[in-house]
Amino acid sequence: MRLCLALLAAALAAQTSVTLDAQTSIQTAASMPRIVQQDGRYALLVDGKPFLMLGAQVNNSSAWPAMMPKVWPAIEQIHANTVEMPIYWEQWEPSPGRFDPSVLHLLLAQAREHHVHLVLLWFGTWKNGSGHYTPSFIKLDEARGPHVVTRDGRKVDSLSPYSQFTLGADRTAFTALMRELRASDPQHTVLMVQVENEIGTYGSVRDFSPAAQKLFNAPVPGELLAALHKQPGTWPEVFGADADEFFYAWSIARYVNQIAVAGKAVYPLPMYINVATRDPFHGTPGSYESGGAVDRVLAIWKAGAPAIDLIAPDLYNPDYATYTTLLDLYHRPDNAMFVPENGNTPQYARYFYAALGHGAIGWSVFGIDQTGFSNAPLGAPRIDDAAIAPFALNDEIFGPIDRQVAQLNFEGKLQAVAEDPANHYQHLTFGDWKVLVGYGLPQFGAQDNRSAKGNDPADGGAMVAQLGPDEFLVTAVHARVDFLPADSGKQRQFLRVEEGSYQNGVWHMTRIWNGDQTDYGLNFTSAPQILRVTVATY
Repeated sequence: MRLCLALLAAALAAQTSVTLDAQTSIQTAASMPRIVQQDGRYALLVDGKPFLMLGAQVNNSSAWPAMMPKVWPAIEQIHANTVEMPIYWEQWEPSPGRFDPSVLHLLLAQAREHHVHLVLLWFGTWKNGSGHYTPSFIKLDEARGPHVVTRDGRKVDSLSPYSQFTLGADRTAFTALMRELRASDPQHTVLMVQVENEIGTYGSVRDFSPAAQKLFNAPVPGELLAALHKQPGTWPEVFGADADEFFYAWSIARYVNQIAVAGKAVYPLPMYINVATRDPFHGTPGSYESGGAVDRVLAIWKAGAPAIDLIAPDLYNPDYATYTTLLDLYHRPDNAMFVPENGNTPQYARYFYAALGHGAIGWSVFGIDQTGFSNAPLGAPRIDDAAIAPFALNDEIFGPIDRQVAQLNFEGKLQAVAEDPANHYQHLTFGDWKVLVGYGLPQFGAQDNRSAKGNDPADGGAMVAQLGPDEFLVTAVHARVDFLPADSGKQRQFLRVEEGSYQNGVWHMTRIWNGDQTDYGLNFTSAPQILRVTVATY
């Protein structure tokens, strides 16, 4: 009898253990960051709820222990909730098979101390097209890890994607990183991982080595033909003049996909690649990094690297038409919008609103630390208070409402715009209401938004989200926001305009706007202000 009871107790204990283990697994999976899609819109779920990444990326050589005291003051000043930090293959694996997790552990600990999330950037086979961050045992083994060869036989500063040695070493190192991250980050401090960095090659449209040539003259893989609805043939037969570029994009996409698959097998965090974008109006092959996921080859990358959750454009051209066109190109039903790098001159700050209007799950500015490095003329000559201020304003406004904004964007209830220097007035439509956004208008005065003169320089932006048929969440910088009924026979009146913010998901009013503050529309300056607006007609 005692034996039977003991066996029963053991069975119940085992069943309880299995049940608890299953519940723990389910809870862990549920709380892991993940990207979800609904009707072509995307959200990054953090702790099970949509989250808006307000990001800052440090300079390339700033993720070392001695540099961190010069990183965190700038991160605190900009009010980022997410920091993009490199993980260097040469530091992670200084000798074959020996992995050093010390920097990873430091980054995790300090991020938690500063109450921010991390996005890790794997600087592996490619960093801006080169293999500079590979360990010495890769760099010195040209026989097994060769460089790309040009059409005329020259070597260029980029590693060949046809090397099984380099691929295997990268895959092993990255998998070890993800395994260590899984063990070291039960809090899910890390939200996403970038696989490689600005992948591709400068100086040659593709690799012309014998290994590459053999594949180039072979039939195009069936899965790509099916994805692009093409008939069988070799690369030149199927793609003609585009064959070199398309072949190389497919080759690198397949390489990167294998690394992502291996990493996700041990820890399935969202993974993405960033792109050194081409000029969408004038970029011809040879003028940009070949092989990366530029807009011309997005469909090839989507087919070749399904383990990559999203393809993210790095945007370093402040021209309004160029910037917004690139947002249009990467804002696809099969691709979540995320801008992981932006220039750090003040003119880029307003584009946060443009990205938000394209459904962005996050937006980040590059080079935010106090290490003294500047990427001028591409960026600001100094990362000082003046350079940080416009980006900090965005994060100061949206930090308290990041969850609400992410949810509203995921539900398709949000629209946002950045100032166009060539068009000082923009309009949005929400059912029975038209929202007019004007730039360069005084706070006091009855000028119509459509007579706006624009800011000099252009630095305005606005966001409007619909909370109900006649209720809106509104914020802006250097802009006037007003409402007009779609029925031209009626007049608008502000029924109630509350300034305030959300705390733990609950709206708290600080004051009601009226009189001068509403007689001439809703005028926003550089003060961080969030309004709940109820409108009516008469």
